[in-house]
This record gives sequence, structure tokens and C-alpha cells, in this order.
Amino acid sequence: MGTTLPTPLYAIYSGELGFGVLTTTIIFAVYAAGVIAALILFGRWSDVVGRRPLLIAGALFSIASAVVFLTAGPIWQLMLGRVLSGVSAGIYAGAATAAVIELAPASWRSRAPAIATAANIGGLGLGPLVAGLLAEYGPAPLRTPFIVDLVLLAVVGVGIWFVSESVDVTPGARPSVQRLSVPAEMRGVFTRASIAAFAGFAVMGSFTGVAPSFVSQIIGIDSHAVAGILVAILFLSSTIAQIVGRSVPTERALIIGCSLLVAGVLVLIGGLVAKSFVVLVLGAVISGAGQGLSFSKGLAAVVGASPEHRRAEVTSTYFVVAYVAISLPIVGQGFAAAHWGLQTAGEVLNSAVAVLALLALVWTIIEARRTPADA
Repeated sequence: MGTTLPTPLYAIYSGELGFGVLTTTIIFAVYAAGVIAALILFGRWSDVVGRRPLLIAGALFSIASAVVFLTAGPIWQLMLGRVLSGVSAGIYAGAATAAVIELAPASWRSRAPAIATAANIGGLGLGPLVAGLLAEYGPAPLRTPFIVDLVLLAVVGVGIWFVSESVDVTPGARPSVQRLSVPAEMRGVFTRASIAAFAGFAVMGSFTGVAPSFVSQIIGIDSHAVAGILVAILFLSSTIAQIVGRSVPTERALIIGCSLLVAGVLVLIGGLVAKSFVVLVLGAVISGAGQGLSFSKGLAAVVGASPEHRRAEVTSTYFVVAYVAISLPIVGQGFAAAHWGLQTAGEVLNSAVAVLALLALVWTIIEARRTPADA
């Protein structure tokens, strides 16, 4: 939740510090640098030193991020806060998900991955919703959300302290840097899954980074709560789609997910052209569902095709591709907005995303027809 708290607050920061959409996208995008650094540097640590130390470290990075935002003045502090938040998210992407699955009671074991998914993506959706409502209706809009975050993190910290360790730690074992690579025999599966993930995360990054600017500058609704609700809808839709789609066969779910992503992005473009908030909400629902299905089932396809002894590095590589999609396209959108205007930049980015999603869709359909038994 803490990683997306700043989303509806960027408009306030830009007004107080005097920066535009380009700077907003850069501040948002450096978060991905923190995530990628954590995935590479700490991706294998919890397997060696245990889940609990990494969970504590992730909470401490999240606390540090909230403190930086709470005291933020110049732009560099906002960027530092985003990097720290990204490191926290990168640590939790692996360690917390594994801990939830390993610590779940036997009767909950089959539901544990869905619970981890809901906590992850659902938390991302709660961030802009909570911050938007507090900024609109509470005191000190740039302070209150992070005070609430720190209170919640204090509770989390106490809880983690008493969590049982789920890994048998080998004395003297040393953690190593996570290697990124994809075996030659599965590069086709990895590439088409990564294209779909890239498209979905590009939409997610665009929404999380500049949705408040869309709402205020294009739609004409000057409300932090409305901006936060719009972003939350995208994440909520993604969460529901991932949970509901758990039992759908991988190839079929990928086809459905990519189809929804193409349709949702086209609806988003229509919302920008028509300057309609209702159409943007509809686009967020459809795009979110498409992103959730295509990403989760793409991950399932990648994991299923990976050799067991290389599964961690392939999975980390998949996540790195996804988080690159959160950063580079949105910075490109910021540059485009500075030259062409926010609306044109949004239309161009979403058009490119639609093409990528369509490519992944066509490729998946071809593969499904070639190997119908696996579909």
C-alpha cells in the first residue's frame, strides 16, 4: 500500500514545488529502479538467511520511505522516498509471497497463493484510494497518509517479529546476487509472456503515474479522491481477475487476458478522446482484468516451462521485464507530454500498448493451435 500512496499526491507536490508531468513520471519511475535492484541483490537472500530477516528488512525500508515522504521538501527527497519504497517492494515480492505460502495452515494451503496475490495487488490498489480520500477530506494532505502508513507499519513490524521462520537456515551459508537469464529452450514461452506482462505493466505504470493529471487536466475533475478511486479500480479489477482466473487453463487465460488488455486500452484511448470519466473507469476495469490475467498466467507459463534448478532466476527475469515496463514507457510519456501535450501522449502510449498486447495475443493463439493438448 505504501508504494502507491503518493499517486494522488503528485498534483499537490507539483503545485508546491513547481514541476510538470515529465518530472512526475521520473519521480514515479525511479521506484522501478529500487524494485529491480532489490530483485537482483536480495532475490535469493531469503532462501539462505530465512524469510523473517528479509521481511523485517522490507518493513524497515518501507518505514524509511514513509519518513522521507513525511519530511519531503525538494524533489530529490521524493525520488529517494520512491527508491526506498521500490527496494521494500522488491524484497517483499519474493520473501513475503513465499512466507505466506509456507506458513499457511494445511486447510488454507490451496488458497495461499490467492491470498498473497490479493495482499500484493490489493495493497497497491488501497494506496491511492486511502491517500486520495485522506488528501481530499483530511488535514495535512502531504503528511496524514504517511502517518497512517507508519502506524500500520508499526503493527506489521510487531507481527513480523513474532512470525515463525519457515526456512531451515544453514549455518555459515552466504547469500549471493540473483542471476538473470532465460534458458534457450523456453525463450519462446518467456518472450510472449513477457510481451503481455510488459503491456500490462505499462498500463499500470501510466495509470499510477499520471492518472491524477488525466483526471484534472483532461477530464476537468479536480479531486484527489476521484483520482485515487480511478487508480484503485484498476488494481481491484486486476486482483479479482487473478483470483477468479486461477482455475482457467494457462493458454486460454492468456488469450482472454491479452484480449481484455487490447479492448481495455482501446476504451482508455476512447475515454481520453471523449474526455469522459465514465469511459476511463470502464477502461480501467477492462484493462485491470486483462493485466491481472495476462501477468499471472504469463508467470504460470514461465514457471511451468522453467527447469526446476533455474526457476528463481527465470522468475526474477520476468519480474524485471515487468518493472522495466513500469518505468521506461511512463518516462517516455512524460517527454511526449512536454512536447505534444498530455492527451496526445496518453493516446500514443496506450496505442503502443495495444499493439504489444495484440502481438502477444496473436502469438499465444498460434501456439495454442500448434499444441492444443497443452491449452
